[in-house]
Amino acid sequence: MRISHSRRLEPGSTSRRVYSSLREAIIAGELEPGQRISENELAERLSVSRTPIREALTLLRDERFVQVVPQLGTFVTRISSAAVADAQFVREALECAAVRVAAERADRNDIAALEGLIRRQEEVVAETNYERFALLDDEFHAAICEISGRGFAWEVAQRAKGHLSRVRRLSLPQPNYLSTMVVEHHAVLDALRRGSPDDAEAALRHHLRMVLSAVPALRDEHPDYFEDEEERSA
Repeated sequence: MRISHSRRLEPGSTSRRVYSSLREAIIAGELEPGQRISENELAERLSVSRTPIREALTLLRDERFVQVVPQLGTFVTRISSAAVADAQFVREALECAAVRVAAERADRNDIAALEGLIRRQEEVVAETNYERFALLDDEFHAAICEISGRGFAWEVAQRAKGHLSRVRRLSLPQPNYLSTMVVEHHAVLDALRRGSPDDAEAALRHHLRMVLSAVPALRDEHPDYFEDEEERSA
């Protein structure tokens, strides 16, 4: 089972910590779509008993990250077009509303902070550090929600966008993907700097939809990672 030994359990109840760790492992592709999950192996790898593993898997099943198949076991779900579309809908609605307010509220310090995040992203692109870029990307979007005064919108978006994030993590190694994301972040920042809610929303909406445009190529490259036509129509 390919789950990083370095993955640390976060503070909180054991089942919640296990849930967070497994959810991130699925999003990051350490637990691959279609992979069978062994409760015993997970318990040993995370140094916990099987009880919190079962409780965490129940939460993940409710979020469509794992599937229990009678007589066969528990498996990481393949990426569902419906789940990705649902996540995109929620994230786009929340963040586009937030960025409009942010365009009216952003001050010099806010703009400087966002500029600093983008500079760090550019450094990471040069290093081809996908994991670090994913974190900095999240920081950029979270910062916009904080500027809007609606930080909770990011918390909700984080919970909702898990399946979208699975696609994003697969997209990061695609040629020119990281550099294109940085260019689009600059476009959002420019609209915020000018205080234009309409332009900020348009730039962010275009940016958020970028990941969806990569799905056909990713499906061709990783056919086993996605639900097939029969599964989607079932």
